[in-house]
Amino acid sequence: MTIEAISATSPYVIRRSFTLQSWRDVVFLHWRVDPGAVRPLLPRGTEPEIQDGSAWVGVIGLRMTGLRLGTLPYPSFLELNVRLYSVDEDGRRGVVFRAMEATDPVFAAASRSALRLPYTWSDMRFTRGGEGEVGYSTRRRVPAPSGVGVRLKVRPAETVEPTALETALTARWALHQRWYGETLRMPVNHLPWPLRRAELTHWQDAGLAAACGLPPLDGPPESVLYAAATTVRFGNGSRVASPAGAPCRCRSLVADGIRRYSSG
Repeated sequence: MTIEAISATSPYVIRRSFTLQSWRDVVFLHWRVDPGAVRPLLPRGTEPEIQDGSAWVGVIGLRMTGLRLGTLPYPSFLELNVRLYSVDEDGRRGVVFRAMEATDPVFAAASRSALRLPYTWSDMRFTRGGEGEVGYSTRRRVPAPSGVGVRLKVRPAETVEPTALETALTARWALHQRWYGETLRMPVNHLPWPLRRAELTHWQDAGLAAACGLPPLDGPPESVLYAAATTVRFGNGSRVASPAGAPCRCRSLVADGIRRYSSG
């Protein structure tokens, strides 16, 4: 199997996107993890992607703004993701979300139902302090286990030309997701990240890693990065390892969700 090349730009041209999102004040924290510890957590047909001799786990905080479902605007909210890095049987690189903490319960429930994404409803705070410091704190409400979360603060520094490893961990152009007994691959497109080096000034894992089935994230992350903003498009999904990437009915489910939102 040939694995697709690491690239700061998406290989996918997405002309019609069912959702458009702007991500702002994006914080990337990354730790090394044993591939054997995360392999059971990945969807069928995918394996941990190894970079610099390790698998990786990422914690990513962001402000979701400018969200559109089809042509319909949707209110802004806060989100924090815990994600792993995968490669599928076609050699396509992707992310696998283990948690998607969000302050919007309607969006969380709809995404969990339609796409089986692990969204949860959480209390979250975004803070901005001196010297450009930004912070996220989360505390899950539902579903269980309630009360888990993280607290983090970073102080962005200079703009950087990312290393190959940093590009591999941040420039992810698909997601892999368990979806009603199958594995779904969904393409992603956005401009290259305007990455800045950052200093981690506070970190506390209040049980979120364990709730994701991961080992504790106690030590300092190996990589801490920040990006001010980007606008993201998601394309229609296809089944992993299906003939000619056969389309799945996720498109009709998303369209149905948009119609429900429009009428309600």
